[in-house]
Amino acid sequence: MGVVAVLMLAETTGSAAAEKALEHLVLPWPYWVAFCVGTLVMLALDMFVFHRDSHEPSFRESALWTLFWCSLALVFNGVLWYWAGPIHAIHFFTGYLVEWSLSMDNVFVFLVIFGYFGVPMKYQYRVLFWGILGAIVMRLTFILVLGKLLEHYEWVFYIFGGFLIWTGIKLASAHGSETHPDQNIVLRIARRYLRVAQGTHGNKFFVREGGRRMVTSLFLVLLVIESTDVVFAIDSVPAIFGITSDRFVIFTSNVFAIMGLRALYFLLAGVMDLFRYLSYGLSAILVFIGVKMMLHRWWHPAPWLSLLVIVGLLGVSIGASLCAARREASAAPAEPKS
Repeated sequence: MGVVAVLMLAETTGSAAAEKALEHLVLPWPYWVAFCVGTLVMLALDMFVFHRDSHEPSFRESALWTLFWCSLALVFNGVLWYWAGPIHAIHFFTGYLVEWSLSMDNVFVFLVIFGYFGVPMKYQYRVLFWGILGAIVMRLTFILVLGKLLEHYEWVFYIFGGFLIWTGIKLASAHGSETHPDQNIVLRIARRYLRVAQGTHGNKFFVREGGRRMVTSLFLVLLVIESTDVVFAIDSVPAIFGITSDRFVIFTSNVFAIMGLRALYFLLAGVMDLFRYLSYGLSAILVFIGVKMMLHRWWHPAPWLSLLVIVGLLGVSIGASLCAARREASAAPAEPKS
């Protein structure tokens, strides 16, 4: 195993070299293929076996699926700990936590998009499935390209570090601002150049009208979801590169968080008001990781310290949100009994 080689390296060249080697989990391509195939199998079972019939997921069903995807990620984390060592496992869990928390903020955007198009809840799962499949392909491409850039050009760290700091400040200052799906550039182009069928057509993306193949409004929703994920990836992928430069760990943590996004969306769709201060916590996390990237040549905090900071920022923002909601509920006048 790679860890054995690293331990031998520690004995011969010193702990600094071993620590640097431990940052990179070099795997041949069959491991990547095996993970991607396993991911596709899990997604296929989810969509075409357990959710083959369009229906509106209940809160209990969404909670159980969220628990399942989180448990699956933790099992993989445990395997990674046993197989590759604690450093990679901590990096995976930290990256997963960052990606998962950023996904919580994305739930609000999805709510606005589905509400704008008037998509019934029972068809939203299908859109999110294909959206997530496309997101995985985009994330893999982005991770491989960005990994190569960071490997050969150190100055890219400073660009993305500054970008994350700017994004974090923007996220905090834009708290409560509205999202406007009608201004999406991909939607505008699609409406101009694609033949869009009138009316609703259930869960279909394509239909035939008058002998011509046309896209439905549900397909336009999918395009908006996919284009929105590009923006999400620009924030989240560099953030995880600020935690580790290991591309396999970054990709797997991204995939596990994305696979659980659908269940998380239906779980939180009706209670997003309870997380009013979450964006401030996410903002602080992005700024922290951005500063870490900017100072990567001089500052190397231990993996557990980065994890502790991120967990602390999330805990404070969620705790403050729940306390505020509780105060409002207790201060609200009671309804008179009839």
